[in-house]
Amino acid sequence: MSSAPLQLASLSGVEAAKRAAAYAAVDAHVGRNDRIIGIGSGSTVPYVVERIVQQGKDLNASRIFLPTGFQSKELIVSNGLQLGDVDCHPIIDVTIDGADEVDPALNAIKGGGACHLREKVLAEAAKNFIVVADYRKNSNGVLGTSWTQGVPVEAAEFAYSKVMRDLTKLGGKPVLRMGKAKAGPVVTDNGNFVIDAPFPPEQMAKPKELLQQIKLLTGVIEVGLFVDCAKAAYFGNNDGTITIKTVDGKVQENVTFDVSKAPVVA
Repeated sequence: MSSAPLQLASLSGVEAAKRAAAYAAVDAHVGRNDRIIGIGSGSTVPYVVERIVQQGKDLNASRIFLPTGFQSKELIVSNGLQLGDVDCHPIIDVTIDGADEVDPALNAIKGGGACHLREKVLAEAAKNFIVVADYRKNSNGVLGTSWTQGVPVEAAEFAYSKVMRDLTKLGGKPVLRMGKAKAGPVVTDNGNFVIDAPFPPEQMAKPKELLQQIKLLTGVIEVGLFVDCAKAAYFGNNDGTITIKTVDGKVQENVTFDVSKAPVVA
């Protein structure tokens, strides 16, 4: 592959850092032998796809890309990549997705875009699940510190009222998520409702326990707590650098990445 500089649109600030984080994540985790790739959602993911495309048509011709929702499906199709489905490819080499908040142990809140059921399926089906986001999603405390809207809970439409009562009994303050450009509740791609349930910090400090408690409620389809899933997280900082965290507890801060260089595919 040529090492000639790439011709890229000029970006600054956090957008430049998000691109750098996405490029670094792809270079580190999307290798030559990765054939089934999950593509998530969020404002950083278009840069993930951009970098994958730069890896070359010949390499991507033998790959299949699985979307977590409408945005990622459109990214895959518009970039001429081969669209697949988890029904046909239940084992994924790597999934790269965004997040609403990530704690120091790489546990995450996802579901701000109401896609967390499919996002979790693709995350858990992947040999490697990688998060790419901006610095605002990088929490040094418990989950819920920066993402204050609450834990996204997808619930069956006919059971949502019961689920809200159950979440209240667990200590949450559930609110049915309403549409911004439509009258009525948000409806997921699966035809369900989304409940946002803030919980006290002492419960959020034990995300695995809270996840299990919510998941056992009859009527709950999926919970936007992603626990013990991610292998690494890449954050674009406001000063243009990136922070890299891995599941073994290592943290690299103020990392610079030259996006003008062609990708090196391991």
